[in-house]
Amino acid sequence: MLDQIHHELQSLKDNHLFRARKLLSGRLGSNLSFNHQNYLSFSSNDYLGLSQNQSIQDALIEGIHLSGNGMGASHLISGHHEFHEAFENAFSEALNFERALLFSSGYMANMGVISALVGKDDTIFSDKLNHASLNDASILSRAIHKRYRHHDLQHLEDLLQASKSKVKLIVTDAVFSMDGDLANIPDLLQLCEMYDAYLYIDDAHGFGVLGKNGKGILQHFYDQEKIKEPYSPRIFYMATLGKAAGIYGAVVASSNNLIEYLIQKSKQYIYTTAIPAFMAYGLKESLNQILKADQIRSHLNNLITQFRANTKFQKMTLGSSLTPIQPLIVGSEINALRLNKWLMEKGIYVPAIRPPTVPRGTSRLRISLSALHQDNDVLTLMKTILDFES
Repeated sequence: MLDQIHHELQSLKDNHLFRARKLLSGRLGSNLSFNHQNYLSFSSNDYLGLSQNQSIQDALIEGIHLSGNGMGASHLISGHHEFHEAFENAFSEALNFERALLFSSGYMANMGVISALVGKDDTIFSDKLNHASLNDASILSRAIHKRYRHHDLQHLEDLLQASKSKVKLIVTDAVFSMDGDLANIPDLLQLCEMYDAYLYIDDAHGFGVLGKNGKGILQHFYDQEKIKEPYSPRIFYMATLGKAAGIYGAVVASSNNLIEYLIQKSKQYIYTTAIPAFMAYGLKESLNQILKADQIRSHLNNLITQFRANTKFQKMTLGSSLTPIQPLIVGSEINALRLNKWLMEKGIYVPAIRPPTVPRGTSRLRISLSALHQDNDVLTLMKTILDFES
């Protein structure tokens, strides 16, 4: 086994697919310090800058004083604190769901919900470009797993028509993490109605950013009058809390019965220590900040518009995203690493994304814009990339 591991590691290096952690010091922000060298960073999912918000920091500190450092038990033993309950209630009320449930991470939420909802003889239909955690959850569930071509709803409908399963679950990212494009939630909901299916939405990159008051992908389409209401009994909704929310964790929202079922059946919820109550206390303040952050979201959207309007590339392709995720597709792994290195030499950090995270031949720099950036930061990035291309 050790020989096999050695050869596989060497193969990753030989094929320019080896990944190395960067040692971060100091605080997060538009500038990061790696190995004691400062970089203008376009790598963080901290879209609203709430990881540095003083009110949230004060709430976290107060939460520690009120509840201690950790829980020492799972939720069903003695680890379910009133702060967990308060956040869950606030979240479900804000997003118009009957009930919500707090998980330790987005990965655990996806694994815990999907594997509890479906099983053998049921069928999961998932977009080809879904996050790896959704694919892993589908495999863990032991359900039949059908993947439809990215955004190809005719392909999805063909698969739904051919399915003989009584339980059918469509699974999708809300905002696709490597391309920044949006799932067509209105049409997916329509297919659910037509074929008696249910819809699981991973809104990791939409919650806090999209829709009125940052309520996410469902509110976004409701605002556009493309769905009748920002809630449907056919929807299971998941939002992560370490991106726009600025802390850590994940939350699942749906009907009262579905949440109660997860409490009884989700192994990833039952058999793990509850996240510290002080985090839930801070998350409630984070939710308050998100709901009133319209000015911050306006600034972020202006940065996105500025970046897209003033950037024209000859040899690289900028994806069509209108979200903070702006993929600059360069093709080969070598080209992605070369541009990444060039930018770092100029004091700018943008991560190079390579297979297996993205399909071969579509390696890219994943530019993540944040409300912590200023206009000059975006102009500096654009100019430096254009200098590289010339």
